[in-house]
Amino acid sequence: MALVVPLQPVPSQTVTVTLNNQACQINVYQLSTGLFVDLLVNNVLIIGGVIGEDRNVIVRSVYLGFSGDIAFIDTQGTEDPVSTGLGQRFFLMYFYPADLPAGLA
Repeated sequence: MALVVPLQPVPSQTVTVTLNNQACQINVYQLSTGLFVDLLVNNVLIIGGVIGEDRNVIVRSVYLGFSGDIAFIDTQGTEDPVSTGLGQRFFLMYFYPADLPAGLA
């Protein structure tokens, strides 16, 4: 099972959401080199400045203290996300630890 993190098609935003009982703040921002993500849990930075790529998990390492992982999914192909398509073509998904698809790196 996966959850959609609600995002708007704007170049910079901060979303607060509870994912698997983790109080998360997710910053998503568009730069000239791509769409980037910061993830904080309980106001502690878990990852910062990680580029968002289609179907490529963002946290990647359990030792960072985040249960599960997040990844952008292109619903119309395999392009990397851009802010103008967030919430329409590109969705930020949360995957529970047991549900990480094999196709996500």
